[in-house]
Amino acid sequence: MKTSFVSSSTVSHALRHQVMRMQTEITKAQRELATGKVADTGLALGARSGISYSISRDIARLESLLDSNGLASERLAATQHGLQHIGELAQEMLATLTGAVSNPEHTAVIRAAAENTLAAMTSVLNTSLNGEYLFAGINTDVRPFEDFSDPASPAKQAFDEFFEDYFGFPNGDDQAAQITGDEMKAFLQELEASFLNDGWHGVWSHASDQKITTRITLNENAETSATANNNGFRRLAMVGAALSDLLRMPLSESARKALYEHSIRVVSQAIADVGQLQSEVGLVENRISQASERVSAQIDLFKSMVGGMENVDPYEAATRVNELLTQIETAYALTARIQQLSLLRHLP
Repeated sequence: MKTSFVSSSTVSHALRHQVMRMQTEITKAQRELATGKVADTGLALGARSGISYSISRDIARLESLLDSNGLASERLAATQHGLQHIGELAQEMLATLTGAVSNPEHTAVIRAAAENTLAAMTSVLNTSLNGEYLFAGINTDVRPFEDFSDPASPAKQAFDEFFEDYFGFPNGDDQAAQITGDEMKAFLQELEASFLNDGWHGVWSHASDQKITTRITLNENAETSATANNNGFRRLAMVGAALSDLLRMPLSESARKALYEHSIRVVSQAIADVGQLQSEVGLVENRISQASERVSAQIDLFKSMVGGMENVDPYEAATRVNELLTQIETAYALTARIQQLSLLRHLP
């Protein structure tokens, strides 16, 4: 019969190593219980871990698109609000001008209405959101619209130069009383052509014709801004400048009538242009809303796929944690009992 000795030190060391291993396991188990996912994706999924990482990367990209769409929607909503205000200003100006045809002597009222319209439009077109100008196109850090009420502004100086070049005397001169209706009509036609062409960029507007383009899905882009270079703004600015400046002079009745009739036609066109721009912005808002819904659905699908690979059963994880805690407590108790074993207790 062969006998072998039992060392309490060996048993104690074995238990200590076992406790260390279980402490490592319980750390992983507690992490899985807290996060609901496997602690080590590579170990748990093996070859499928690459698929999980790829899908997680796609989820991050889609979530960044949702954030971008949110900012674009916010910008378009503010733009739509500004366009609505400008449209209302144009409607009020049209109503005022229509009444002026039958009351041509009410020049002070018309001039005040034109000045208020131009000032309000300037404020709207220079609106900024999150540090970016809404109506500047891609030049978001440049104040897009000049203040005509400032005598030193390029817009005011250009208007005065245009007037003097055409009539041969300065803007505001009393010789304006000699301007006939036909001369006023011809002048306004050339002035309108200037506003719609080279007389706008760099003089009235510093905005870019190019609008901000935003990726709203992985394979779809949309223009998510407006620009102060829209023809509706040009026409409304032209009428505001002409009425507020020319009515300061002693115009003849025929010249005032020509000014009012031309202004009514131009404001009517401006209203149509601004309404068209509102429709375009509304369509883009709708596209972004639908795109965000599709992106959200993709995110939910991808998260479900990743969850199927990485998620753990919470009840199983809780049971595993409890089992490991029980084993560790048992190991601690056995270690304490072994450490109390000593031959000295049995010596006489």
